[in-house]
Amino acid sequence: MGVVIRTAGEGDRELVVRLLDEAFQEDPVSNWVFPGEEYRRRTHHRLMAAFTDIVFAEGRIDIAEDGAACALWMSVPAGEHAEAEGEEGEDDGPVQLRDAVDPDNERVELIGRLTQDIHPTDRPHEYLWMIGVAPGRQGQGLGAALIGHVLDRCDREGLHAYLEASSARSRALYERLGFALTGRPLDLPDGPRMWPMWREPRS
Repeated sequence: MGVVIRTAGEGDRELVVRLLDEAFQEDPVSNWVFPGEEYRRRTHHRLMAAFTDIVFAEGRIDIAEDGAACALWMSVPAGEHAEAEGEEGEDDGPVQLRDAVDPDNERVELIGRLTQDIHPTDRPHEYLWMIGVAPGRQGQGLGAALIGHVLDRCDREGLHAYLEASSARSRALYERLGFALTGRPLDLPDGPRMWPMWREPRS
């Protein structure tokens, strides 16, 4: 049976935030940003809510019709990062994110700066910011279906795609979908590794 996919609307906000929060509770990067299970469960959802609001405003969120998975996408023109820039050209998105999510946690800002630094800017592309699958539904092909939904369009329109894998498991999935490591992996300070990955459109 195929996965029915629709574009999420503002009425889906709470569902998307909950999905992302639950899906990333055990993610290595989320564990680094919010160390300690109690602290993470208390705070992590704020970051997921901030990401959701940014993508609702500037990108697109695809969601499985049964509400078990969602994918956050941004269309990034050449010469620009996915995150907003400050009035004087300074990247202030990470600062604003930290202030809104967890002002005392410098890692909220740092993860934004580090991923901005490795984000390709020379070619327009579709950026998979995040994809979340409900813990009880992982491994059933929902993530691949959501990503494939956009990659099919990328292939038709000759568009590139980019993401940062936050775990070895997700990296393996992305490789099966045609993504390849671009540049060097990002080793977070005293933390896990992230893999910037790029996909050329298939003819």
